[in-house]
Amino acid sequence: MKTVLMVAEKPSLAQSIAKILSRGSMSSRKGLNGACSVHEYTGSFLGQSARFKMTSVCGHVMTLDFIGKYNNWDKVDPAELFSKAPTEKKEANPKLNMVKFLQVEGRACDYIVLWLDCDKEGENICFEVLDATAPVMNKPRVNERTVYRAKFSSITDTDICNAMNHLGEPNHNEALSVDARQELDLRIGCAFTRFQTKYFQGKYGNLDSSLISFGPCQTPTLGFCVERHDKIQSFKPETYWVLQAKVNHEKECCLTLDWDRVRVFDREIAQMFLNITKVAKEAKVESMSRKEKAKQRPLALNTVEMLRVASAALGMGPQHAMQIAERLYTQGYISYPRTETTHYPENFDLKGSLRQQANNPYWAETVKALLSEGINRPRKGHDAGDHPPITPMRSASEAELGGDGWRLYEYITRHFIATVSADCKYLQTTIACSIGPECFTCIGKTVISPGFTEVMPWQSIPPEESLPNCDRGDAFPISEVKLLEKQTNPPDYLTEAELITLMEKHGIGTDASIPVHINNICQRNYVTVESGRRLKPTNLGIVLVHGYYKIDAELVLPTIRSAVEKQLNLIAVGKANYHQVLEHTLDIFKRKFHYFVDSIAGMDELMEVSFSPLAATGKPLSRCGKCHRFMKYIQAKPSRLHCSHCDETYSLPQNGTIKLYKELRCPLDDFELVLWSSGSRGKSYPLCPYCYNHPPFRDMKKGMGCNECTHPTCQHSLNMLGIGQCVECENGVLVLDPTSGPKWKMACNKCNVIVHFFENAHKVRVSAETCESCDAALVDVDFNKAKSPLPGNETQHSGCVFCDPVFQDLVELKHAAMKHPMHRGGQGKRQGRGRGKGRRPGGRPNPKRPKDKMAALAAYFV
Repeated sequence: MKTVLMVAEKPSLAQSIAKILSRGSMSSRKGLNGACSVHEYTGSFLGQSARFKMTSVCGHVMTLDFIGKYNNWDKVDPAELFSKAPTEKKEANPKLNMVKFLQVEGRACDYIVLWLDCDKEGENICFEVLDATAPVMNKPRVNERTVYRAKFSSITDTDICNAMNHLGEPNHNEALSVDARQELDLRIGCAFTRFQTKYFQGKYGNLDSSLISFGPCQTPTLGFCVERHDKIQSFKPETYWVLQAKVNHEKECCLTLDWDRVRVFDREIAQMFLNITKVAKEAKVESMSRKEKAKQRPLALNTVEMLRVASAALGMGPQHAMQIAERLYTQGYISYPRTETTHYPENFDLKGSLRQQANNPYWAETVKALLSEGINRPRKGHDAGDHPPITPMRSASEAELGGDGWRLYEYITRHFIATVSADCKYLQTTIACSIGPECFTCIGKTVISPGFTEVMPWQSIPPEESLPNCDRGDAFPISEVKLLEKQTNPPDYLTEAELITLMEKHGIGTDASIPVHINNICQRNYVTVESGRRLKPTNLGIVLVHGYYKIDAELVLPTIRSAVEKQLNLIAVGKANYHQVLEHTLDIFKRKFHYFVDSIAGMDELMEVSFSPLAATGKPLSRCGKCHRFMKYIQAKPSRLHCSHCDETYSLPQNGTIKLYKELRCPLDDFELVLWSSGSRGKSYPLCPYCYNHPPFRDMKKGMGCNECTHPTCQHSLNMLGIGQCVECENGVLVLDPTSGPKWKMACNKCNVIVHFFENAHKVRVSAETCESCDAALVDVDFNKAKSPLPGNETQHSGCVFCDPVFQDLVELKHAAMKHPMHRGGQGKRQGRGRGKGRRPGGRPNPKRPKDKMAALAAYFV
């Protein structure tokens, strides 16, 4: 029996597809990486009996990165990143062991069916999966086809079964276009980002951004926001005057007439018109017309329109809205949410999708009426040739989806129903009047048939006072004519919805990447999101854009990126050569980079006006080991210490607090130690600012604190405070936190495991002796007599934290509460840096992992 491996993009997607194809008769098991399940069943493939294995990846299997030394900011000139620096594909998430997992599941399989998302990124992941599985699959016979691609747009029985019956091939050209975009963004973004980050962070202390990043799409996105800001700042209001007339058409009923000239900007001329009209006593009717008009139903929904509405009407950021839409898709509630198309294909089952909503109480009446009276064919929109428009695939309730999930689903469903509804029809009445020589108009609208606005009430024609019947020559007595003084207003800051429109218009990003670019400029502190989801640039964002304009406007204008996107699309359709596009584009940006570096003084002049130099920033904290003067602690991201006398800057651990550590000094360089802490429920450890940046020993790397220092005799080092191997990760050591009393704890120096012990003890010290059972260092504990938990009112005891029965009830394992997931301590089970095997620093043997105690500690997990 042949074996068919099938791979989807997400675990939930794999399960849904397997359920449909196996008709529920499948067995499931966890894969070796713990994140992906494997669903197995038997069926028919290519007319023969086959065993199916359905599994998934978790997005991209691989990511592009520079090799070796080229990832070191200090050792490589950023200019080398354009051509000299070799790149390689690395596992996107090494912890998942995705390549090994795919190879284990692909071994001895005969065919592979790729169920990745049907867009360019999905095609790229197809080839990442094939690179992993092809070497271990059974060798095909001559001319035998073994690789198949499933194309689908929704997780419904019909669509999935149809995709399985019409398998195609993965598109190599589309995958290449993604490879090209990845390499361009990596090389260009890293070169500019590294240069300007090092240059400006070395000079200014209050930039408040850990990364002064540049991106070929991100920077033009920011440019749109700053361009609007500049228009607001340069706006000069002008005064203008409007003539307004009110006439009586019935008893106590007034009609407001609008001036045909609209407005004038000269006060004297406005006054002249007022004087002329005030002479007249009546407004004469020159004409009256009634015309039936229609407000068109919306085009079918694509990604960009969904994101616009989510931001403008639902108050959701584009990134958040996209995540919710993807969840709704994988759960089978909507069709694929990444599409540029606004036109339904002729064979699309509109009635079938509509019937799914017939019993939903929110719009059941409208849907039933449409089904009985007949639906309207949706308007002809744009067919991008990718996926059908975003469509609800099954009914749902607010209780099922909850919160934002329901609000987005409700909008998508109402929009779909509106596309097959009738247009809104209304009667527009226009009365043209003259008051002396001046002409005025009054317009009224009366709804004839609400059409699609029944299901989209926010689009409805607002009710207006009906206009009177009149004929040419009729006259209305004038009740009031007055002059209104007004001022022109500046534009407001761009909303996310407006920014999305601009990005789409200028070809910046794709429907999938637009939310990412907007999210990036927010996270980099280039813009802040104000009320109404308006994007207000920060000082840093404004200075950067003005600097780019000053040096090379093309770095921030959308034109060059738009041209690159067109080239990438040509690669995708096989009309451009991958290598030529890459080489040509990199050559352009390399020249621009060199010119940018040579002209950086132009941007620096702008920076000087807005930001303070390092020497004038921060507050004195600890003494420099070289000049013995106080260094200043700069709290703004990235937090660091700066010695203005030596003109040296020392980076610090991020996402925590820094304070002086008892005025103690490092025995190696005489720098005063500082204490980093992630909070009362987290980790803390001392560090030497100099050693943290310049590792003193070969087995240490940059960014290590005293809890990882291998100094043989320093009282703060790993050798003196290390107790035993971490009970969870492979390479970590549990180190006593000497500042934690009276709530004593030891913490892993690699992962976020914390062991609380000996609460209310007076002293806890690490002994030079080790445990005979597990080789962990013994601890000496002194308790106050009144609070001692030791038997027999003892106040002192020495023993092993893991093995000593006296200590057994005084130890509790927890996970540190990290302030930010990107803290280098990471999550539990994260692999740390290795230690020398066999012996700990200073000759003490490595402790064995106490298995029995580990099981006991696991009961205390929180």
